[in-house]
Amino acid sequence: MTDVADRSGDQTRQVDRFDQRRAQLARSALVTLSELGYARTSLREIAQNSEFSHGVLHYYFRDKVELITYCVKQYKTECVTRYDRIAETAKTPEELKLAFGAAMATTLCEDAPLHRLWYDLRNQSLFEKVFRADVLAIDETLERMIWRIVSRYAELLGRPLDLAPSTAYALFDGLFQQGLLKHLAGREDAARCLRHSVEQVLERIFTT
Repeated sequence: MTDVADRSGDQTRQVDRFDQRRAQLARSALVTLSELGYARTSLREIAQNSEFSHGVLHYYFRDKVELITYCVKQYKTECVTRYDRIAETAKTPEELKLAFGAAMATTLCEDAPLHRLWYDLRNQSLFEKVFRADVLAIDETLERMIWRIVSRYAELLGRPLDLAPSTAYALFDGLFQQGLLKHLAGREDAARCLRHSVEQVLERIFTT
């Protein structure tokens, strides 16, 4: 029994180390991927721009598809955590509205290359079937994240919410993608405009 338990413990530790290593490699690769985009990168090029060899990357990831989807999933999971904290800690509708708008504007400026990578991957999924399941899964995660924000705002207002989760997500995702394009084009007011639009749309959902 002890030998079985020891072997089980060893296997668990090996899995944990493998997952930790994959996460470490993904964080390193994310920089190159976000700068160059999907089409202009390969595992070899990612290796050349990181401290890891091509062989190491290929050991932990079958190909570029697996690496890029892993990277984007990892980053978007971190994003979800940030917005969930807003929904959990806001005590008034105004506090939530302002915090939500500020968070969208901040990540637009600080993480623009990473968001650009996500939209690149989502666009690629329209042409390459291999991406679609993962992109849909990430999209659904983001949709639920936005829905928690909107639902919490409705709860704080004490108002009914007559809106589909997919519609709410489309509204705010559309605003963000538009803001991202303006930011990448060098528009100095992109973040400010995004913040204002997010606050305005959140309010107007409940003005009918």
